[in-house]
Amino acid sequence: MTFDGPLVLATRNEGKISEFKSLFTDFHIEIKSLKDFGPIPPVLEDGETFEDNAVKKACFTAKAIGFPALADDSGLVVKALGGMPGVLSARYAGDNATDEEKNIKLLEEMEGVINREAKFICIISIAVPMGSSLIYKGTCEGIIAQKSTGRQGFGYDPIFYYPNLKKTFAQMSSEEKNRVSHRGRAMAELQRDFDKVLIWLRQRL
Repeated sequence: MTFDGPLVLATRNEGKISEFKSLFTDFHIEIKSLKDFGPIPPVLEDGETFEDNAVKKACFTAKAIGFPALADDSGLVVKALGGMPGVLSARYAGDNATDEEKNIKLLEEMEGVINREAKFICIISIAVPMGSSLIYKGTCEGIIAQKSTGRQGFGYDPIFYYPNLKKTFAQMSSEEKNRVSHRGRAMAELQRDFDKVLIWLRQRL
């Protein structure tokens, strides 16, 4: 099954673009991102849940560009912090904070904390310009490391330790991370349904 037209990743984040493109390698579909289009207004991510934000981004992008769009909203949920940073993961240390600054802030918040359980959550939404959307979810449980380790990945990867592989996400190869990560697991659900998704897209365009 093929689909005539691009699926647009509703992001300019190079790390996310690279991960999603690698996950779509086996499918006959053209993948673009917001970097391939002119500027569009930013989406206000004011939802109370990851699903709220993912659907809002996907629907807004699809309507603005006129092609089906895929958006994800993902973040880190830390048990000892009452679920923070949660939907505020990208803005936890301020709107323009670097990944390093976000990691430093979180490690400071966790200083001396014994229970370091955490999980990443990813919600993927695919939307068409008329507004309807599909939802896929993935989670990955781990712990907050005592310090940043590793140079791969992005975001909180250097401080998210995955016990099964005895590595932080930032120490993993892209192949390792895609097999176990929240985004990789959400994408695996999408991949299993992708023939049906292509039919769904063709029926709505």
